[in-house]
Amino acid sequence: MGKILRLILGDQLNAKHSWLSQVNNEYTYVMIESREEGSYAPHHIQKVTGIFSAMRQFATTLQSQGHTVYYHKILYGTEANLRSILASLAHNYGINKIELQEPDEWRLREDLEKLEDQGFEISWHSSEHFISSSAEFQDLFEGKKTFLMESFYRKLRKRTGILMDGNQPVGGKWNYDAQNRKKLPKGHHPPPPFVPSTDVREELEDALKAKLPTIGKLDDPEHFYWPTTPDQAWEIFEHWLHYGLHSFGDYQDALTTKSWSLYHSRISFALNTKMIQPLEVCARVEAHYREHPEVPLNAVEGFIRQILGWREFMRCVYWHRMPEFAEENYFEFKRELPKWFWTGETKMKCLSHSIEQSLQHSYAHHIQRLMVTGNFALLAGIDPDEVDLWYLGIYIDAFEWVEITNTRGMSQYADGGWIATKPYVSSANYMKKMGDYCDQCSYNPKTKTEEDSCPFNALYWNFFDSQRDKLQTNFRLGMVYRTYDKMDTSVKAGIREKAQSLLENINEL
Repeated sequence: MGKILRLILGDQLNAKHSWLSQVNNEYTYVMIESREEGSYAPHHIQKVTGIFSAMRQFATTLQSQGHTVYYHKILYGTEANLRSILASLAHNYGINKIELQEPDEWRLREDLEKLEDQGFEISWHSSEHFISSSAEFQDLFEGKKTFLMESFYRKLRKRTGILMDGNQPVGGKWNYDAQNRKKLPKGHHPPPPFVPSTDVREELEDALKAKLPTIGKLDDPEHFYWPTTPDQAWEIFEHWLHYGLHSFGDYQDALTTKSWSLYHSRISFALNTKMIQPLEVCARVEAHYREHPEVPLNAVEGFIRQILGWREFMRCVYWHRMPEFAEENYFEFKRELPKWFWTGETKMKCLSHSIEQSLQHSYAHHIQRLMVTGNFALLAGIDPDEVDLWYLGIYIDAFEWVEITNTRGMSQYADGGWIATKPYVSSANYMKKMGDYCDQCSYNPKTKTEEDSCPFNALYWNFFDSQRDKLQTNFRLGMVYRTYDKMDTSVKAGIREKAQSLLENINEL
């Protein structure tokens, strides 16, 4: 045991971190499977198992390189709190110095700071993962009332040189989002996703023995298909570059029952556990594009914008607005999440498919999250606390810094417009426009108040009617209110009555 403990969290699996550049027996690297970290939300069983597997393999790699590692498995001892386990270890070995990489979650930073109160000498170090910094973010938005991702994105493009020709964006435009909204053509079937295979039976058994609160399924633990090592992540990514990137731009927003992964890269879990690095991901995409100019630019730019733009932006918003952000509830919604969010047992095909897919694969793409499950939650007036808990638990790539900003901010507009310039809600028309859900649904997407009318329609207009005092001055919602105001009084009354009935019977939809 060395003289200094260095804590590595389960989402800090960065093999390229400078800490690890050389072996030094002064340091003992500590990794902890904490009961508290596995219990603060009902996590998907694939998420718990995948993190345990990735952590254990990372620890084994460090040991093979000659580093001293202390690994605390979930079944060791009865202490639940990560800080307490770390402090006990330090006391047992008479160690006073503890070094930590900066956590990405506010609650964990706040808790680990208490080590100083316990008499330890602690020091903080960068995780050496992110492209941007809080200081850069604050400099750009100093004194401004709202944050605009596009401004931040362009700044990072210029600074990093990613997808730039000199001081101009490749292709002459910064953003090709308008070209990224096609539905899958009839008869079009995306290829099956390339998946690795890892035996996680031991990790699964430990998670079950620990009786952690979990949801979802893990049907084949002998062939776990999420990446648990950097090599696996890069293998998935390189395959996607050659067989998925070309169609990613056109169909990244498509809604379909034909494929659970479409043309998405599925590297978010590897990124968010820091197995691979975002700048390298962006650089590889750009290099592939310059070697293969036939790849559509809207696909290349759209993907890079998600990583270099949105992901970095959300992380900075999180640290700028926490901890108050976690309490934001602009509409003061208090309704409980419908019971079928935990089962997928609803007659609405868009929701049943998106939820069942999430329970099966611990994954749904961004439009399923934003415009299907998130859309319904906002229109139905669900308490943002309940929405946060669900998203944080069900998705394998969900960690609070990226989940809560997208959910409470972008999806639920609970922050009142700091992140999104308007609530991202829609009626059934959007579902029908973007995919095949409505074709397989028992509800009618064209009517509002009939017995078989799609619930999204009445809930959509009822939302804007009931929140008029907070939304009618929004410059992006003028058309919505002009359309609503032209409706007959009887139609409006019918919508309100239908919406009230839907909400009173929300568990039966």
